Amino acid sequence: MTVDSDPYHDIRPYNDAEVPASIERLINDQEFIDAIVNHRFEHSPRWLSSLLSPLVKIFLRFKWRKFKTVAQIQNEVGVFMESLLQRTSQGITVTGLDKLDPSRAYIFISNHRDIAMDPALVNFALHRAGHETALIAFGDNLLKKPSATELLKLNKGFVVNRSAKAPRQLLKALTQLSNFIKDSLTSNQSIWIAQREGRAKDGMDKTDPAILKMFYMAGKQQKLEFSEYMKSLNIVPVAISYENDPCDLAKANELYQRQELGSYNKSEFEDIDSIIQGIIGNKCRITVGFGEVITADFATPEALAAHIDEQIYANYQLYPVNYLAAKEDCADITQACRDRFAAKLAELPESAHPYLIANYANPVKNAR
Repeated sequence: MTVDSDPYHDIRPYNDAEVPASIERLINDQEFIDAIVNHRFEHSPRWLSSLLSPLVKIFLRFKWRKFKTVAQIQNEVGVFMESLLQRTSQGITVTGLDKLDPSRAYIFISNHRDIAMDPALVNFALHRAGHETALIAFGDNLLKKPSATELLKLNKGFVVNRSAKAPRQLLKALTQLSNFIKDSLTSNQSIWIAQREGRAKDGMDKTDPAILKMFYMAGKQQKLEFSEYMKSLNIVPVAISYENDPCDLAKANELYQRQELGSYNKSEFEDIDSIIQGIIGNKCRITVGFGEVITADFATPEALAAHIDEQIYANYQLYPVNYLAAKEDCADITQACRDRFAAKLAELPESAHPYLIANYANPVKNAR
């Protein structure tokens, strides 16, 4: 298929035929190689890092030469995730997935706490259970580095155009995205998408009805009723719970500056930094709770969004730190838990404490 005949060329993930060239571009991306060297050998002198760079390229070319298909990369990502979670968590619990049919395609709408780990955990749970992994929606704000684009599109990522502002440009982008999602489902390919744009930095998991309106654009073209079309999408709400959020201090500081100081200056590559911190940071226990396929009739996006929220709240795993932050009784709150939370608060200005507390306390309030 040529670029001209592929209506989704600019937003879709890479296919099997595009994998080798993408890997070659990554290996030849000096900035990407330097990032690996600087992370892996961060305490080495600079002169040694410059010598290591060609060796890393040789190593990657040898290690990645076997990857010819998207499925092979997904298997490798599964191995990486297994190792990563052993190093950065106390384990992952998956609930509700046994109720889903591995032969069907779904739209998984999850709460959004971590840029990279949220979809990675959903796909890891699917992969481990023998389901086909989902295509991953990510904003074009993450495409500032060429290597990020390559890695995301190699890993079944598709682009959500957030930079379109002009009404006609925005309508075109949303229509393309809606049709891409529908065509993916028709091809028996599941989708993961966050319930809102941007992470929930205050612990309030709320579905943005605009996401559902975007889904419906393809249905509207077919002159289908909202409720009828949405039932055809096999929407499954998913709740992702981290006992410890590696980015919690940064989130609290951002909210503090925005709301108390009036502004927050986001650095150019702050999203990339958040991705790295979310991946390598300690997450303690993790739970991924898959909800029920939505089959009821909902006449409006707002009504459907409220139902998605209800399922996410019902499947969200509350940990002792959540009850501690909410000042509610929980027999499992240990002194170690209190000390860890106190140490977090001590790293922030006192005026910023309420924002960190809210990040952990609000899921308890939502569960009522």
